[in-house]
Amino acid sequence: MKLRRKKDKTFFIPLFSMSDIAFLLLIFIMLVALINYRKEVKIEYPEANTALRTSAEKNLEVWIDREGALYLDGEASDRPALELKIAELYRSAPDTRVHIIADRNTPYEKINSVLEVLQILQYRVVSFVVKSDE
Repeated sequence: MKLRRKKDKTFFIPLFSMSDIAFLLLIFIMLVALINYRKEVKIEYPEANTALRTSAEKNLEVWIDREGALYLDGEASDRPALELKIAELYRSAPDTRVHIIADRNTPYEKINSVLEVLQILQYRVVSFVVKSDE
């Protein structure tokens, strides 16, 4: 018995799995885009006559909104959680800078409560973030 070979060979690219690959690629890009996402609280920055720039590599951001609510790196928090985070930060990396970012209309007693926490813990690497004129 002799087998015949087909002389007319047509090649095609299977496109059935292309939609799956495109979907997985889209999910991957969306996840990678969220890795460096910085959470911010909507505030009006206070202004200052002089300001110094600091590096943004190693810092803890304490946001205080107009009503006095505290946020640690964009996550809602309270004073005991702030104390724990700063104490833990001081033990692990004492050169980490704490940035206090408060709304222009925040009552001073709310800002002072954060400063009292820093004073009790004797944390000295602190910056107040203000609006830049540049």
